[in-house]
Amino acid sequence: MSTTTSAGSAATGSKSEQAYATLKDRITGGSLVPGYRLVLSSIADELGFSVVPVREALRRLEAEGLVKFERNVGATVAGVDAMLYLHTMQTLSVIEGAATALAAPLITAEDIAKARYLNRELRACLENFEPGRFSRLNNEFHAVLYGHCPNPHILDLVHRGWNRLSAMRASAFDLVPGRARESVQEHEKLLALIESGADAHDIEMAARAHRTATLNAYMAQNNQPPSAI
Repeated sequence: MSTTTSAGSAATGSKSEQAYATLKDRITGGSLVPGYRLVLSSIADELGFSVVPVREALRRLEAEGLVKFERNVGATVAGVDAMLYLHTMQTLSVIEGAATALAAPLITAEDIAKARYLNRELRACLENFEPGRFSRLNNEFHAVLYGHCPNPHILDLVHRGWNRLSAMRASAFDLVPGRARESVQEHEKLLALIESGADAHDIEMAARAHRTATLNAYMAQNNQPPSAI
């Protein structure tokens, strides 16, 4: 296991908290991949702790879905839960579509310019594809479009959905990189609808279709039927 830690896992707080922050940084950052064995004694030796705070940290990460314990194997980094990903993406397609439609009348010319800039950056990523960078830019792009949603309850649900995907380290652009080029093209169409003052229903349906297309690319990759919604 790499001994490099981020600033977010600096040596502060209890030993259990330090172990938790270090391991979470590595898992969510991608340096510890799904299936990687998390050996208590090795982690404890690296951090200079006993195994007790490391075990506590792993149980906490298990509760968050980032680690799983298997009989005769021990703790490993959890993979993407396909059913949770399906349900989260289905939910996001509905609520983010609504949030984008409600936000559309409040989006300024500056917002459109920022979104177009981000989409150009996304297009540039296609040449030497970096899934992590593409995903971060994609998140920023969509945040510009739904960010002005005047309904705080819908906006909270959108944020929860994105946070759940982040906790799962679930990005279709990691899982199905071929989806990225289509996504950039759909962004332009969605921006054109918003900029033209299109009907809220049309914007909502376009945003929903965009999210569902990403989900269905993942489903097809895993030989599963497309989403019903």
